[in-house]
Formats: sequence, structure tokens, C-alpha cells
Amino acid sequence: MHELPQQLVNGLLLGSMYGLVAIGYTMVYGIVQLINFAHGEIFMTGGFGALTVWLMLPGGTTMWVALPLMLIGAVIVATLIAVGAERFAYRPLRSAPRLAPLITAIGLSIVLQQAVWAWYPDAKSSVKFPEIPGGPFHLGSITIQTGDVFLLLAAPISMAFLGFFVKKTRTGRGMQATAQDPDTAKLMGINTDRIITVAFALGAAFAAVGAVAYGLKYGEVQYRMGFILGLKAFTAAVLGGIGNIYGAMIGGLVLGLAETLTTAYIADVPGMSQLGGQSWGNTWAFVLLILVLLFRPQGLLGERVADRA
Repeated sequence: MHELPQQLVNGLLLGSMYGLVAIGYTMVYGIVQLINFAHGEIFMTGGFGALTVWLMLPGGTTMWVALPLMLIGAVIVATLIAVGAERFAYRPLRSAPRLAPLITAIGLSIVLQQAVWAWYPDAKSSVKFPEIPGGPFHLGSITIQTGDVFLLLAAPISMAFLGFFVKKTRTGRGMQATAQDPDTAKLMGINTDRIITVAFALGAAFAAVGAVAYGLKYGEVQYRMGFILGLKAFTAAVLGGIGNIYGAMIGGLVLGLAETLTTAYIADVPGMSQLGGQSWGNTWAFVLLILVLLFRPQGLLGERVADRA
């Protein structure tokens, strides 16, 4: 148990990444009642967008100069793909049965995977992502890798920005109104098409930040990295209360802690020695999703309509 502080930090870092991606699921669902299962692949394209910027920079460019440019590139790529998907794939299906956009999302995810694979032939396995020099950093018994420093800064800044945007800006208030009653919002002069586009764009931007954090943390990106992480982020959104932006981040933190602690300590439980280790991490994440759906389907914070932005 002397490793508990380190495991807690690892769980919070992992959960912050899940939360950044989960925000995209919950924002879109809160406004248009759509589960965008292609969101994991939008996360993935953000990682490759950042990598493309890095490869285009002149040799010798320091990471401190490259990182802001990579982040901008990731956000631009992910946002353009998300906005294009909303305009050409999802908007024509708003009045269709819910199964139609679901199938479209699955098809879009496959298309994005294959497109990245075609663009980066080495992406089938993994492509090396640049690393931040220096570190690791030690705080007592806790070790923080250099790549995690970006995530430590990006997650709270992103969440603070989102809270300010939703609560204080005109567009943010329009998102809340559209989430509560889109027909009435339209009658009040709110351009609901624009609001929905902004929701897709913001969700993609946060996913892109998470993708850069993923690359820095693990030192690589690959074309299927959005599949499992996207499912886990969806689990985090459900756990926190789908449609609740603050619940998405809290759900991500809870999921990250649960996954880290179970993989680290469940093997110590008598009779469960075979159920520990990293190979069981995905299993415990989805076990948690099943339990939430069984016992508290509205999530930890509940699916409050007023917060669906």
C-alpha cells in the first residue's frame, strides 16, 4: 500500500484524459441526443494532426516551440473533421430514426481509421510521437513523467475555459437553451444549427488536447488508438451523467482511479490473483459501466437538462 499515492496520481492523470474526450460525447448528446461513436476517431485524428505538424517543422526545432504549434494543428484537424461530419453526415439524419445516425457514426469511424492508415502507412502498428525533454519529476514518493506535465496543465485549464464559455458567453447560454428546448430556442431567435456545430467543434477541440496528451504520455500514436479510449470516454460520460459537462470530467476521474486501483491491487484479493495487471484494465472499466447502468443509469451527477452543454 506504500504505492497508493503514486497509483492515485496515475489514476487522476488517466482519468483527466478520459474526461477531456468524454466532454465531446456529453456536449453533443446534451444538445441533439446523439451518441457520436466516431468521436474516438476524431480524437485519433487530432493526434495525427499534431504529429503531421511536428514532421513539417524544420529539423532542430525545440519541443517547447513545437508543442504549441502541434496543439493548434491537432485542434484544427479534429475540429474540421467534426464540423464536416456534423454538416454532411449527421445533420441530414436529424429527423431520421435514431438507428440511422448510429450506423452512420460507426461507418464514419471506420472511414477515418482507414484514411489515417492510408496517409500514414506505419500507423497500423504505431508511430513515434515526440517527447518533452527533461524529467521525470519527484514529489516525495510520487513520480510524474515529463509527458504527464502537459496533461496536468491542460485538463484544468480546458475545464475552466469550458465552464466560463458555457456560463458567461452568449453562445454558451444559447447552447444551454438549445439543450433544454431546441424548438423554443429557435423561436427565440437562436440559430440552433450554429449551436450544434459549435458543440461538435468544442468537443473535437478537447479531444484533440487529449490526443496530444496521449501522444506525450505514451510516446506513440496509432490509427486504432481511438477505439478503446473512445469507449472508455463514453463510459466516463455515462458514469458522470451523460449530458452533464461537469459529470463527464468527474466520470473520467472516477473511471481512471477505478481502472488504476483495480489493476494494481485486485490481484492481492484472495482468489482473484489472475484478475490483476494492465491486461485487465479494459475489463474493469466496462464492468464499472455495466454496474452504473444497472444501479444508477442517470450517472453520478444525474442527467440534468439545464447542464446539457
